[in-house]
Amino acid sequence: MSGLREIGAELHRALRERRTLEPLSSRGLGLDVDDAYAISLELLRLRLAAGERVVGKKIGVTSKAVQDMLGVHQPDFGFLTDAMVAEDGETVDIARRGLIQPRAEAEIAFLLKSDLEGPNVTEADVLAATEAIAPCFEIVDSRIRDWKIGIVDTIADNASCGIFVLGAARADPRTLDLPSLAVKVWKNGAPLSEGFGAAVQGSPLTAVAWLANTLGRHGVSLLAGEVILSGSLVPLEPAAPGDRFDMELFGVGRACIGFA
Repeated sequence: MSGLREIGAELHRALRERRTLEPLSSRGLGLDVDDAYAISLELLRLRLAAGERVVGKKIGVTSKAVQDMLGVHQPDFGFLTDAMVAEDGETVDIARRGLIQPRAEAEIAFLLKSDLEGPNVTEADVLAATEAIAPCFEIVDSRIRDWKIGIVDTIADNASCGIFVLGAARADPRTLDLPSLAVKVWKNGAPLSEGFGAAVQGSPLTAVAWLANTLGRHGVSLLAGEVILSGSLVPLEPAAPGDRFDMELFGVGRACIGFA
C-alpha cells in the first residue's frame, strides 16, 4: 500500500507543479483497477489536507465517442472539489487554475437533494434523489503525458478531472426525456459538435446509478447537495488560450467558458 501512496503523492506533486508524468500503465508496476482507485483516494486525501473540500463526483469515459478517442473502454469515477469550480461565462487562466492539457466536454449535471448509497441504486432512485439538472462544461485534464492513458492511468488521476462550470439554468428531470435531450457545442462561435443524453450508457440516469453502485463498493455515497457530472455527450475538444466554448442543452439552458 505504501507504493500506492507514493504514486498518489507523485500525482499530487504533478498537479501542483503543472507537469506530466509517464503513464503508470507503462511502468511495469502491475497495477489493477483496485490499485488505481486506492491511488485516486490518496490523491484526494492530499487535496483535502491542502484545504480543498468535496462538492461532488463525476463519471468519466462513459460515451463511445470518448472511449474511442482515449482508447479506454470502461467508465470510471472521480471527485469534484471546490477548487475545481468555475463560474458560468468566466474566462479561465489555464496556468493559474493549474491546467496542463485541458479538453472541454459538454455534460448533464445532476444536483442532488438526497443521498444515494449503493449497491442496488436504480434509475428511479436517481430520479427521486435529484433536485434538478443543469447544463455543464467539464474541462478534463490529465497529469499523464500526451493523454496516453489506459484505464489505470485515468482512474488513478481522479478520472482526469480539471475544472467544471454549471450554467445558470435548472430543470426538473421528471419533466424531460433524458436520453433524448440534445446538446450542441460551439467553439469560438463556430458549431463544433452535437450529442444526446443517450450517449452516456443509454441514459444519464443509468450512468449516475452506475456511479452510486460503484462508489458503494468503495464505501462512498453520493450526498445531498452534491453535483454529479454524468459524462460527456460529445467528443473531447482541446482548449487553448483565446478559446471560448458555448453549449446549449435544449430544453434546459446554456453554459459557456473561455480560456486565457
